[in-house]
Amino acid sequence: MPDPGGSAGLRRVVRAMGTVFSCTVRDTPTPGLRRALDEAEALLHHVDEVFSPYRPDSAVSLERAGTPVPKACRAEADEVASLCEAARHDTGGRFDARYAGPYDPSGLVKGWAVERAARLLHEAGAAHVCLNGGGDIQLYGGPWRVGIAHPLRPDSYAAVVESAAGPLALATSGTAERGCHILDPRTQAPPAHALASLTVVTSGLTRADVLATAAYAAGAADARVWLGRRTDVLALGVERDGTTWTVRGTSGPRLA
Repeated sequence: MPDPGGSAGLRRVVRAMGTVFSCTVRDTPTPGLRRALDEAEALLHHVDEVFSPYRPDSAVSLERAGTPVPKACRAEADEVASLCEAARHDTGGRFDARYAGPYDPSGLVKGWAVERAARLLHEAGAAHVCLNGGGDIQLYGGPWRVGIAHPLRPDSYAAVVESAAGPLALATSGTAERGCHILDPRTQAPPAHALASLTVVTSGLTRADVLATAAYAAGAADARVWLGRRTDVLALGVERDGTTWTVRGTSGPRLA
């Protein structure tokens, strides 16, 4: 949970993509920021409509059916498809939106949407933004203190991350919320040494979300080595016995 420090500002809760998004803007409310917050909410609903694999008229469902995607959302659909392909290449196949057959960019879209919405607010003049999408968080400004939930100990934190200025993003993959649902695309099986949770901290949530999903799918041993090569990343792993470990690149953020 992020600690907003009790300052006045704007807050909004949005239900979309099967989860809850909460936004805190810790700036003096202005008409421009209120409009930007409305636009950020509309963006989250729009992304849900365009990319949900459960909506028969979404771009994802149309592509799966071999039906042309409407021009109105073609640019966004192409952008996400390009990001998914870049993520597959960057992760050495640990992340792959097409490995199970039907195209499914869900492992990237939520982080991409949150990052876009938070940036929209920041560019509208919000200096201090916290946008939380189902536990994955994009921050601007600060100071912020974000507790990383412990997957095995309810109501406790595995660690705390402090952000003085941002941008900073945190994404977590694991089994606490949905059980075992992440497979390694390279083997099409669950990771051999699965973690209870894995959190990745870096500057942007699109990348943090991809890296957390990919590293979790690869298993604990591979995740530690692979993420350790990323100079701008901090990662926190929680083993199934409750022990924790961290890896941090040379310019990665730090735990509090």
